[in-house]
Amino acid sequence: MEYVYAAMLLHKAGHQINEANVTKVLTAAGAKAEEAKVKALVAALDGVNIDEAIKKAAVAQVVAAPAAASGEHKAEGKKEEKKKEDDKKSNEAAAAGLGALFG
Repeated sequence: MEYVYAAMLLHKAGHQINEANVTKVLTAAGAKAEEAKVKALVAALDGVNIDEAIKKAAVAQVVAAPAAASGEHKAEGKKEEKKKEDDKKSNEAAAAGLGALFG
């Protein structure tokens, strides 16, 4: 996941996402940069409109929100449990959206 974070940081900072830059970010963060993973990430992002992919990931999270709201009509005892499950599902949906961002 740190590879994706490195790419997103580079994108947000306006830097080119290439093998050298991703490796520098990972190294600066104290993470080990595996050459094969860096190459795979850069190749997967080639031609991807990251801004558009992020917008799609945000929409996926918004779609998951109504599911969380439906849990509020449950009994108080189950309400907390349901909310935790919905939060977990929402986080998983967001993570899945970000995963789709990179192929």
